[in-house]
Amino acid sequence: MPAPIRLRELIRTIRTARTQAEEREMIQKECAAIRSSFREEDNTYRCRNVAKLLYMHMLGYPAHFGQLECLKLIASQKFTDKRIGYLGAMLLLDERQDVHLLMTNCIKNDLNHSTQYVQGLALCTLGCMGSSEMCRDLAGEVEKLLKTSNSYLRKKAALCAVHVIRKVPELMEMFLPATKNLLSEKNHGVLHTSVVLLTEMCERSPDMLLHFRKVWILVPQLVRILKNLIMSGYSPEHDVSGISDPFLQVRILRLLRILGRSDDDSSEAMNDILAQVATNTETSKNVGNAILYETVLTIMDIKSESGLRVLAINILGRFLLNNDKNIRYVALTSLLKTVQTDHNAVQRHRSTIVDCLKDLDVSIKRRAMELSFALVNGNNIRGMMKELLYFLDSCDPEFKADCASGVFLAAEKYAPSKRWHIDTIMRVLTTAGSYVRDDSVPNLIQLITNSVEMHAYTVQRLYKALLDDISQQPLVQVSSWCIGEYGDLLVSGQCEEEEPIQVTEDEVLDVLEGLLVSNLSTPVTRGYSLTAIMKLSTRFSSVCLKISSRIKKVVSIYGSICLKMYSQACLTRANDLLDLLGGNDVVPVIQTTLPTKPASAGGELLDLLGDLSLSGGPAPAPSVPVSQPPFLLDGLSSQPLFNDISAAIPPMTAYSKNGLKIEFTFERANPNPNIAVITIHATNTTEDDMTEFVFQAAVPKTFQLQLLSPSSNIVPALNHGSVTQVIRVLNPQKQQLRMRVKLTYTHKGSPVQDLAEVNNFPPQSWQ
Repeated sequence: MPAPIRLRELIRTIRTARTQAEEREMIQKECAAIRSSFREEDNTYRCRNVAKLLYMHMLGYPAHFGQLECLKLIASQKFTDKRIGYLGAMLLLDERQDVHLLMTNCIKNDLNHSTQYVQGLALCTLGCMGSSEMCRDLAGEVEKLLKTSNSYLRKKAALCAVHVIRKVPELMEMFLPATKNLLSEKNHGVLHTSVVLLTEMCERSPDMLLHFRKVWILVPQLVRILKNLIMSGYSPEHDVSGISDPFLQVRILRLLRILGRSDDDSSEAMNDILAQVATNTETSKNVGNAILYETVLTIMDIKSESGLRVLAINILGRFLLNNDKNIRYVALTSLLKTVQTDHNAVQRHRSTIVDCLKDLDVSIKRRAMELSFALVNGNNIRGMMKELLYFLDSCDPEFKADCASGVFLAAEKYAPSKRWHIDTIMRVLTTAGSYVRDDSVPNLIQLITNSVEMHAYTVQRLYKALLDDISQQPLVQVSSWCIGEYGDLLVSGQCEEEEPIQVTEDEVLDVLEGLLVSNLSTPVTRGYSLTAIMKLSTRFSSVCLKISSRIKKVVSIYGSICLKMYSQACLTRANDLLDLLGGNDVVPVIQTTLPTKPASAGGELLDLLGDLSLSGGPAPAPSVPVSQPPFLLDGLSSQPLFNDISAAIPPMTAYSKNGLKIEFTFERANPNPNIAVITIHATNTTEDDMTEFVFQAAVPKTFQLQLLSPSSNIVPALNHGSVTQVIRVLNPQKQQLRMRVKLTYTHKGSPVQDLAEVNNFPPQSWQ
């Protein structure tokens, strides 16, 4: 059999592959050759084949069939074979596979080998993938090597002991005597690994932590080592950017943090060395910043002196001026953790923290925003709110919700006056009203209600805001509520805090009516507006006949729409219809069943206003045609509901197919000419009835549509009757009417469903 190619040649060949398929073909071909070699027990090239297999494993290809070959290499007497074998074991084996137990005896033999490098291979493998069973069996051998005088083996044995403790914590006491002299070693590798071992023991066992604090008194030894590192001269072997062994310094600082936590004596012993590290470490390089950061964490976590804590916070303040974004982020995160315990010290860096709100990095801006809110108190509330409101104006949408919530909470807790509180909340609603929490509207209403002396000022400010912008729905809702409650103060001009404005009743009603027809208004906003209009009928001191009649007309037109069309059930069914009809440019409306009440009862709003004499005279008796479902509040006006111009609008055929014919007739609502009332007439020319008949409709978003309940759900055969249904369409922009309809019925036992577009409406119906 020819000699297999070398690993270097395999790598060069694989790199020449132009496609993944070509690479996969090369790998499969080589794997087949390696399998054949393994089956022939070829000991000459086993090491080479396993090395190539490990390279394929690193590329992501399966290499599990080489596990047993790794064990054979480990059992070999050659160091080169053992090196590849142990490397393969660490890559291809883990404790979930029983195969790894077969190498326990080999590792034990190699731990007692005469060559330190073979012992080092065994220690690395055990520390990497040793299971709890292997750790129990070999812990004694590791403990022996931990006591040896060979620095090369001691550092590897210390790291292996860390793995043994993690797998079998009860073996921790076995290594305690061996660790006693580790810190007296001069070799930095041994010192580093011994600190890692001591840290692991302290974190996993409170008894060990107490032992190192009170019995061994470990802190003075660590302080001595750290002091030698700081004061030692230049050492090329350990120098990193002018700092002596920063990795060891960081490890010692972490162990000191564990030992000094909640312990007065240990904290007192390390205060001086922490101050030296904080003042003598160079900050121009990232290495020094890493040591300073660990120093700050240690100072904040132990029972340190107040002056030392101020020094640590000042270090974090300098970090905020660093050009490195990671260092600034770390500083903000650390200050956020310490602001509750050292509030005054953090306050000194308030201006620097506020400047971080202008940073381009979103993570830094978020941490700076959170820290800024944590710094707000009664003394700086005005200045901090000014900065945060400026940030709210210019920040990305992802920050607006959290920033608005923070402003609300801070204003509620530290507001210097009610006027300032109201002005601040109004500023937030004006800037980011669409991002505030759902409870912001009732909370602001409650605040305004409790501020009796501010009613005139508040309603005037909100009215002005409403004239400028109606896109922020929470602001519009609060404004509508205030105008409804305090409209008399607005019209009378009783505001003393600022120059009053002259507003008439008609102007107020114009604004509220504009909200009802605006496409920006949500159903909740329309409800607030309609309620405000009804309240104004009693708030205005002198209601003339014109104003009274106008309020009646508005309520009669929009009352049922607001109460019925936008109910939650209707919205749910509307979304389903939108999915069925397809497209996002239509607003579907599903038919709603109106409650049948006696003509004298009216609707809910009629119960509220029916006995109220808006014009000073007796309330007119409601008059509802018996043949039609009663419109809400029809009895509030003595005028006819529809104009006589309906005779001038010709009817049209909207649908004619499979014997079903749909005709539209038109009328124009009397109070508002923008509302077209369409009556559908469905007839059936076939010989069988059409049962379960359902008519559904959708219009573009610029329109509003209400579909009332049909007269029946059965269309009689042979034109022996018809099904009628009323549609009310609000077209405030006088655009050409377009409609999409969906028809569903059962004919001759089979369900039928059809969609149709209706675009040929007579111009008189929408102009």
